[in-house]
Amino acid sequence: MTLNASSPVAHTAAPATGTKAPPSKPFYRSLFLQILIAVVAGVLIGHFWPELGAALRPLGDGFIQLIKMIIAPLIFLVIVTGIAAVGDVKAVGRVGVKALAYFTAATLFALAFGLLVGNLVQPGAGLNIDPNSLSQDALNAKTGTAPPKDAGQFLLGIIPASVVGAFANNSLLQVLCFSVFFGAAVVVIGKERCAPVLTLMETVLEIFFRIMSWVMRVAPIGAFGAMAFIIGQYGLDSLGTYAVLIAACYGAAVVFIALLFLVAWGVARVPLWQFMKYTREEFLLALGTASTESVMPRIMAKLANAGCPRSTTGLVIPTGYSFNLDGAAIYLSISLLFLAQAFGHQLDLGQQLVALGILMLTSKGMAGVPGSAFLALSATAGALGIFPVAGVALLLGADRLMDSMRVVVNLLGNCVATFVVAKWEGRFDREAMLRAFRGEEAELSRQ
Repeated sequence: MTLNASSPVAHTAAPATGTKAPPSKPFYRSLFLQILIAVVAGVLIGHFWPELGAALRPLGDGFIQLIKMIIAPLIFLVIVTGIAAVGDVKAVGRVGVKALAYFTAATLFALAFGLLVGNLVQPGAGLNIDPNSLSQDALNAKTGTAPPKDAGQFLLGIIPASVVGAFANNSLLQVLCFSVFFGAAVVVIGKERCAPVLTLMETVLEIFFRIMSWVMRVAPIGAFGAMAFIIGQYGLDSLGTYAVLIAACYGAAVVFIALLFLVAWGVARVPLWQFMKYTREEFLLALGTASTESVMPRIMAKLANAGCPRSTTGLVIPTGYSFNLDGAAIYLSISLLFLAQAFGHQLDLGQQLVALGILMLTSKGMAGVPGSAFLALSATAGALGIFPVAGVALLLGADRLMDSMRVVVNLLGNCVATFVVAKWEGRFDREAMLRAFRGEEAELSRQ
């Protein structure tokens, strides 16, 4: 489905300038090249001058804050105008149900695949960690000693106690919940009566995309600061200590991405390599900042230009940031077996199935929660009772080195989910996707 840019309720992320490809920019103005240089410079600064690298953290944090500044209202505007364009509340409900069904299947497969890799590679075998040498203090400092939420608490947390509070706290699932109600109310009341409100929203949405284009101009500075901090703070020396674990996680990620290529092509006929080329700036920025939030507005806009209805993109991507963290799921299951093996335990099939069920629940809602991976592993370790919960602290040195793997798999998994759900709904415009891949849509960075 191609949205009509002239309609007050069908504004795409970046209005098309025609069927001709836009003129090429000078190479030095390429955002991809700028971010690549910034990431390499950050690695060098962090490695050779670690104190300086660690001190550059505010550059990365500042860029992330600029992105977070616009995420909540942007999601609200995209979802409301997208639902209004669809004009069918039942269709929106179907999209949500199909997205959650896909997320559940994908997460379950990612966790099971991680367990398979962990059993084959045995990343923690031979470490023979003494439980008496462990301290809970480091783990408490990382997680704030907060207990993991149960399923009931998590579901209640999706409903905002205050709409203003949801926006103020950047609680994306709460913003999404209110946005769906607001959009559904617009459809029930009628687009004709709500036309002034929708016209205003479309104008405000265009303003937010303009702000986003300005923010992206400082993306290389943010990537430079974030990468310099990560390398300066944690160093490259940790690679040797956790070599087998890191190799297992990254190897599993490569295989999983290959499977995503097959899913994308088999279900929606999407050439994922071309999509990654089309979104290379977003993926490199996510790598450089170790955050998928830094590219959420841009990736939603590019998916809309690539043939996915804005209503589908607006629902699937924000929800997927909490419910479809495939990279994190692979990391959690491999890390769990790493810890068990490090303490000299081999989990039998029954124990691994129990662990799979616990991780399936505790992995939800991890996005944006400090120490969430450690909370999920701590809950699983406590339920199994095989090794001390304090043993999870063994992963503190390797955790940040896994960010690149988690970010890429999480982001790509959610993009594939959007294509699959759009195709499932029969509303995927493959011709629009091919035009976008050929560069016949206006580039966001040209706004």
